[in-house]
Amino acid sequence: MVAASTVLGAAGEHYVMCQLLRRGLIAALAPVGVPNTDIVVTDDFGDRLCAIQVKTRQDKGSDGGWHMGRKHESILSSSLFYAFLDFGKTLIDPPKCFIIPSTIVANVVREAHEIWLATPGKNGIARKDSDFRRFLPDYDRVGIKFGRGVGWLDPYLENWDQIKMMSEI
Repeated sequence: MVAASTVLGAAGEHYVMCQLLRRGLIAALAPVGVPNTDIVVTDDFGDRLCAIQVKTRQDKGSDGGWHMGRKHESILSSSLFYAFLDFGKTLIDPPKCFIIPSTIVANVVREAHEIWLATPGKNGIARKDSDFRRFLPDYDRVGIKFGRGVGWLDPYLENWDQIKMMSEI
């Protein structure tokens, strides 16, 4: 039996690919095993290329965020975007997709983790580092204050134009 997270991830990749194709971009799933890329994108001339890594979630858990890792702090490319997709709680909830350049994601993930590490945990005990990270729509909610509270992701919501602009450069 296939894990539910694998199926959800595949659904997310196909959803994002569908949105790109609807906007006149050429999009295809990257071969399995390609690091940091789920979808490759070009224009109809094949002149410009960017890559997208899709992070998919359903509305489960308390922080509303996506799983990330230590490696995401150092993935910096002007031609790599993340598509953070939230399918909501039910099948009738409209999906929400945030399209964010990798440089912004790397900086936010790194800075949030540094602040989290510097903040004492339960009973004032120092936190232990790990490879685990979270990308959140509201860091204030979990006590990580650095100007990334409610609404900071709003400019990226359904902002497919920034990918389309890559084909015009």
